[in-house]
This record gives sequence, structure tokens and C-alpha cells, in this order.
Amino acid sequence: MSQNPRNVELKRKESFKRLINLSLSGICLALEILIFTYFYLKDIYPSADTLLDLNYWFRAYVLQYVFYGSLLFFFSHMYGGLRIGYLRNVEIIFSQIFATLIVNVFTYVQMSLMVTQLFIPIPFLMMSLCQAAAVIVWINIATKIYQKIFPPRKLLLVHGTRQAEDIIRKFESRKDKYAVVRCVDVAIGMEALEKEILEGYEEGVFAAVVIWDIPTEERNSLLKFCYAHSIRSYTMPKISDVILLGAEEMHLFDTPMLLTREYSITMEQRVIKRLIDIVCSVLLLIIASPIMLVTAVAIKLYDGGPILYKQIRCTQDERLFSIMKFRSMRVDAERDGVARLAQKNDSRITPVGNFIRKVRIDELPQLFNILKGDMSFIGPRPERPEIIAQYVEIMPEFAYRMKVKAGLAGYAQVYGKYNTTPYDKLKLDLTYIENYSLWLDLKLMLLTLKILFWPDSTEGVESEQVTAFREEYRLRTQNAPDGDKPGDDEPD
Repeated sequence: MSQNPRNVELKRKESFKRLINLSLSGICLALEILIFTYFYLKDIYPSADTLLDLNYWFRAYVLQYVFYGSLLFFFSHMYGGLRIGYLRNVEIIFSQIFATLIVNVFTYVQMSLMVTQLFIPIPFLMMSLCQAAAVIVWINIATKIYQKIFPPRKLLLVHGTRQAEDIIRKFESRKDKYAVVRCVDVAIGMEALEKEILEGYEEGVFAAVVIWDIPTEERNSLLKFCYAHSIRSYTMPKISDVILLGAEEMHLFDTPMLLTREYSITMEQRVIKRLIDIVCSVLLLIIASPIMLVTAVAIKLYDGGPILYKQIRCTQDERLFSIMKFRSMRVDAERDGVARLAQKNDSRITPVGNFIRKVRIDELPQLFNILKGDMSFIGPRPERPEIIAQYVEIMPEFAYRMKVKAGLAGYAQVYGKYNTTPYDKLKLDLTYIENYSLWLDLKLMLLTLKILFWPDSTEGVESEQVTAFREEYRLRTQNAPDGDKPGDDEPD
């Protein structure tokens, strides 16, 4: 069967897009390495040479550049500093500067070990400032070049009974990358829908299809149709889809079979994970002890109230434990005994509490919870039993999060926001549970360093969010056909 000329053109365009992305990112890394070379030859190497009383050979220079370049590429890739055209401009700049600072700290430690004393910090500080300036200037230029060559991708949105405003708002927040040009209700029928998709795609009206919250049968048919015609599609997965992502492929018969286990984390992984928790929590408690002491004094001096705030939370298998935090709210924040999530501009938060929440110092006492074994470094954030009861009443599948031990940070905290909806948090946490590996834990630990300084991660929950979620879920399930109700195939 001959290939569709439009598909051939799109494949060529995608290859060209990848080449442009690599080129723009490569220039950014090259600029930073050139700045490193300048400071290394001008200030860093001469100082090291004096302290060591020896001369480097050419191979030593090359080894240093390879080491620095490899670290810079690794952390830039890890934090998203190379994702020009994918992330927002401000996110790319922040990620790349953050990655550069980490690499420079590594290099400073390396040089200090080489000269067996603390190295002169001034050249590294000046180098970091110059690199940050170069990143800001180049990423802005590169983004404009990318957007000039590749305008936003035009999308056709296929939706069901649930209103499409929510997902449209998400795509509109990335107008630089996507543009929803048409919306179609799946109720028009599959024959009419397939005809409209094929005609619009062939005519170039849109370049991809978004499949948003439609009944399972129609969704599967539409997904196969797009795949058969090589049409790009974006599908928002249901919880059952996320569970299957972590399934183990088996070949016992002459047909593929997927195995989903009751425990995704093996015994060996649990032992290693626990050892990492113990070692890291002890080290961090030692390192953070001065900060914790100053924080405790500040909280006590402000209003004379208790330093720590203890609260009952749920961990693995719904086991209750008392989580510890530095108190950030007034003593009478919940005087009526009703559990409430923090909201934006919450008046109950004290000035000291506002600061320690922004820089996440309030979470440090949870290192004791980790050492005790109630929590792990990485895992779904523990919720209060009252809040869990509300969510489970609305969405029974929310209990799936407690298949593993709760964590200080998790997949939902790295890839979501503080005010991400409970349903989306569940899908993110399930992604972690069903795809667990020690490397994933390490990756999430490194990414958590970034979100500590990213303002979106400290936003409060909108006061009406839970109520709106409850009403939306009720209306959606009330109108859903059999097979798309909770317990079968929940709404997205």
C-alpha cells in the first residue's frame, strides 16, 4: 500500500524538528562549555597548578572537559533544560540554570579534593553568573527561532458528555505548542466522526486528534482508526490504562498476555529502598540540623506555640501514623476540628510559616518519620484519613495510592502541582507504583531538588476544588453508559 503523501511530509517535518531541537540545545551546551573553558584556563587551572605544583598534560585537559560536558548533558537532560519547543520558556531557563549550578558545585568539590583544601570560589561564582546570562539570552533566542519555524500544532478535540472546557484550558496554557481549532462531540456517530477526521487531516485543517473522556468502546475504535491512518493522537488515559502501563509481558501461549501484580515492588527492591531511606535520612538530619534548630527557635519566638505540628495520616495498607512538620499555621487553625486543605493566600498561615512552606523547611521533621519506617523518601504523599474518606466516596479508586508506603515526595509532586486534582494525582501516583524501579526513585529524588525552588509546586488548593470535583464526577457518572462508571472504567 502506497504511503500517504501528507504522512511522508509530516515524517520529514518531524525529523527536521528533531534536528533543529538538537542543534539549538547543542549550541546552548557549547556556549556553557566555552565559558567553562575560559574560566578554567584563566583562573581555575592556574590556581590548581600552583596548589598541586604539577603540570597537566593535554589528556588531563580533555578528561576534565569530558567530565564537565558529560555532567552538564546529564543534568540538563534530567531537568529538562534541553527541551526547547516542549517546555515553557521560563521552565527551560530555570531548569538549565539549575542544572548548571549543580554541575558547577560538583566541579568545585572535585577541584577541592584535587588540591586537598577548599578551592578558591570566586572563579566558579563568576563562571556561574556568565553561564546563567548566556542561558537566558540564548534560550530566548532559540525559543523564538523554534516557534518561527514550527508554529503551534493544530488539534481536533473529540469529547463526550463531559464539558471540554477543562482540557481546552490546559491546551490554551501552552498556546506556543498547541492550538485546538475544532471540537467534535462523539455523539455524532463514529462514521461521521471518522469522515470528519480523515477529511480535516488530509486538508491540513488539523495535524492531530485529542481523545478526551469518551466511552471506552468509541475510544478504542477511534484510537485504532487514527493508528491505521497514521494520524497522531493524544489520549488522556483512564486509571485502568495506567495500571496496564506497568504490566509484565508474558509469553506462555501463542498470544501476548499482560500480568499485573498485587505488589509491583519486589522483596529485593523493598530491602534496598529501605536501606536507602535509612542512610539518606540520617545524613540529611545531620546536615539539616542547624536549619532545623533556627526554624524551631523562630516558630517559638513568634507566638510561643508548639514547634512541631503532628497530624494523623495514612500510609501503606491504610495504616495510620503521626506525621511531623514544623508548625506553619496559627495554633487555632482548625479549632472546629474540621480537616481542611491549605488554600491560596490562606489567612491561617503565619509569616514564619509562609517562609518555611515556600522553601519546604516545614517538611524536614518528616525525616524522623522516614527513619522510623512510616514513610519513604519517594512515594505517594500521605493524606489525612478524613480527606481520603471524602475522595474515596467520590472516587473509590483513590485507595489504590496506599498499595505502597507513603513518601516525602512523589511522582505527583514532581510532575503535578500542589493543586492538581485528586484524580490526576491518583493517575500520577499509579504511574509510579506500576513502573517502580530504583532508578526511578533516584530520578525523582534529583527532580525533587528542582521543584523545591519552583513556585508552582507551593501553590495552595483552590477552596472550591473538592466540591467542584465532587459535582463534576457525579454528573459525569450519572450520564455515563454501562462500562464507564466507577469500578468499571472511570471518567478521565
